[in-house]
Order: sequence, then structure tokens, then C-alpha cells
Amino acid sequence: MAGITGRTVLIVGASSGIGAEVARQLAGGGNRFVLVARRASELASVAEAVRTAGADCLDMVADALNADAAADVVSSAVAEFGSVDIALLNAGQGPDMSMDEVGVGDVSRIMALNYDVVVNYLIPLIEQMGRQPDGGLIAHTNSLAGLMGLPRQGPYSAAKAAASTLLDAARVELAPRGIRFTTIHPGFVATDRVSADGLPKPFQISQERAARYVIRALEKEPAHAYFPWPAAALVRTLRILPTSLSSLVLRTLAAK
Repeated sequence: MAGITGRTVLIVGASSGIGAEVARQLAGGGNRFVLVARRASELASVAEAVRTAGADCLDMVADALNADAAADVVSSAVAEFGSVDIALLNAGQGPDMSMDEVGVGDVSRIMALNYDVVVNYLIPLIEQMGRQPDGGLIAHTNSLAGLMGLPRQGPYSAAKAAASTLLDAARVELAPRGIRFTTIHPGFVATDRVSADGLPKPFQISQERAARYVIRALEKEPAHAYFPWPAAALVRTLRILPTSLSSLVLRTLAAK
């Protein structure tokens, strides 16, 4: 991946899945890494693979729900490498949740896991990148589910939509300071987390392929990136159909 070389890359949620695979695929390009996750042993394994590929790596165990811990991660990254050039905010969860079974606390927790974790890193990153001569790129692993309310994914869809809207506003405001934002919308990715959640997964792709899409987005820096194309096309079509028809299609898909 020659497009990203010699950069300091912060990956939040780097112990497995897309975050870990992005780190592994970029490790041979002379990049420096700050890898962050809650699970110490899994994170250490990814960090070791990155170092074995020849990259400098700072791995930090931190909870993205803790705003102070997130600020400390950004400060430590700057102390170690001098800047944060690219930040991939990859933390989040989207379990199967039916609205007639969840409680208020369940919905609030999903919002925290998919929106608060973005805010906790977004604010210190904006402060840091605003001081850097070339600004920086803040990318967020969102979801195609953030484009519309999907059945059995309502709280997750809402949280992802909120995060996307926040980054849209930040993109306009902070462009003059050289801070760029990319919101990445994957479809279903075959990670360990989603393999047993019970949801139907049309057009599912491997985490290795998903990581390649993510890296392409980090290279090209579009405002929004959507993949894979069949799933993205399905969601876009559903958004323009009459609500009665799109609801029928979604009910059919959710029942499979």
C-alpha cells in the first residue's frame, strides 16, 4: 500500500477485526503506529506482528468510553512520534437488538459504544491536528446501517447516523485548518464479533478485503466511502423507494 508511507497512524479498536487487519496491511510502509484497544493480550499480538514487519509501534490498553483515557492516548502518541497524521476510529458494536425487547439502558449503551467513543477521540484529535502544519485525517469506521434504520439494528443505526452527521459538520468547519474527515460505511464484515449475532448478512465480505477498502479510503480521503458495492447499492435503492416498499423488503430480509 504505497499510498500511505512514513505516517503516524492511530488505530482505535486495533485488537481484532478491521482495525487489526489495517495495521497489519500498512505495517510494511515505513509507518509508525499507535494501536489502542481494551483487550491487552490480543492487542499485544497485533503490535508484535506490526513490529515484526518493521514498523515502530506503541500499543496502549485503553477504554474508548473513557474520555480522559482517550486524551491520554493522543498525548502519548504525540510524545512518542511527534504527531498524529491519520486516526482511524474503529471502536463500536452492533448486536442484534429487537425494539420490543430492549430496555432504555440497552439503547443508551449502544449509543455510547458507537457515538461517545467517537467524540472522546474526536475532540483531542481536533485540538492536536489543529496545531500540526499539515492538519491530519480523522477517519471513522461507520456502517451502511448508519444510512437508514435497519430492523434489529435500530439503536446501532441511530448511533452511527449521529456520528456521521457530527463528522459532516466538522468537515465543513475545520477544512480551513487542514483537518480532513472520512466516514467509512462497510456492509457486513466476517469478524469474530458478528459471526454469531444471528443477523442475516447479505453480501458479507472478509475482514482482509474490508481492510483493503478502508486503506483505499484513507489514501483517497473521500468524505464518505461505501463498500462492498452490492450492499451499498441495495441500501441506496432502499432509501429512494417508497417507504411502504422499502419496509416490506427490510422485513423480508430481517426474517431470513
